[in-house]
Amino acid sequence: MSDLVAYVDGGSHGNPGPSGIGVVIERSNGETTRIAKWIGHQDNNVAEYVALLEALQHAITAKAKALRVYSDSEIVVKQMNGEYACRSPRLHSLNWVCRKLASTVDFAIEHIDREQNREANQLANRAVLQHSKP
Repeated sequence: MSDLVAYVDGGSHGNPGPSGIGVVIERSNGETTRIAKWIGHQDNNVAEYVALLEALQHAITAKAKALRVYSDSEIVVKQMNGEYACRSPRLHSLNWVCRKLASTVDFAIEHIDREQNREANQLANRAVLQHSKP
């Protein structure tokens, strides 16, 4: 078992529009996993939650004891920390699933500036652009 640190980002080209997620997961031993995935036609907030969900699923599969997540999505961070209620029907089930999975590990999520989340952002954009190629 290990501790993981994840940088997550989701984005859409258009809102809603073609969307992707980027996740950078660092293990305590220095090993890094990078994930770039196309997630279809979504809005930005759904993409941000799907990126968080991907990090949580990875942590559980890896049997991590702790997961520290950094995201530039203020709404996701504040909803996950209980500072904002999740009133959006389209986000409610994603929020619920993420909270359920987060309860299985020592979980923390923190807001960071977009500049500090550059690699995850690039992965999310790459996923959209690769899927959009003719």
